[in-house]
Amino acid sequence: MAVIQERKDKSGKIKYRALVRLKGYPPQSATFERRTDAKKWGQDTESAIRHGRYFPTHEARKHTFSDLVDRYIAQVLPHKPKMIKQQQAQLNWWKNQIGHYLLAEVSPALISECKERLFNDKNDKGRTRAPATVKRYLSALSHAFTVAVNEWGWLEHNPVAKVKKPTEPRGRVRFLDEAEMKALLTACKESSNKDLYTIVVLALSTGMRQGEIFTLKWKYIDFQRRQLSLHETKNNERRVVPVVG
Repeated sequence: MAVIQERKDKSGKIKYRALVRLKGYPPQSATFERRTDAKKWGQDTESAIRHGRYFPTHEARKHTFSDLVDRYIAQVLPHKPKMIKQQQAQLNWWKNQIGHYLLAEVSPALISECKERLFNDKNDKGRTRAPATVKRYLSALSHAFTVAVNEWGWLEHNPVAKVKKPTEPRGRVRFLDEAEMKALLTACKESSNKDLYTIVVLALSTGMRQGEIFTLKWKYIDFQRRQLSLHETKNNERRVVPVVG
């Protein structure tokens, strides 16, 4: 009999994982939003295994890549509010390229072919995409496949894992010299934006990102210890920043 496990995701939402274990067969599992769906999947899977009708590629031949993208956008992206607009556009690009394929037909070779198209085709501004941009498209795709493998049981493996990621240029590291720093701060003081000077000084003294500064609140500042507690970071992890002054 299938075991139904109750779990919480990062947002605190409850999900249900169905786990089927039968002697002589590898464990099978899938995660669902509703307990009833998990229970039905577990019963159907157990029955199929007992009667020799279960094959690892069964689910991958039932769903198209479009099905994967649509479900991911509907169920997963709402929990990533900062990334919804960008990743939805990226995933829809993949959907336009290979949406009609069954998941069982999506291979590393097919994804690599699309990767080259990302490099060669021009974007809305008439420019070719940079390696960093192509890498973000692949990352969005990879996470969608990872969820389909680990939570939905639609695939056995993530095909993106075998696709080589673009190498990004190291870029140039440059610091403002004393004259440039003075000119910048003078211009900020003369700006019609009263907050600009404070924002720039804070950025220069702490290295904080724009989003971190704009979401900073007074209660996050510890004047005695001369440090800031950041709760809205790029990696969604809290961190403490010392203030030098």
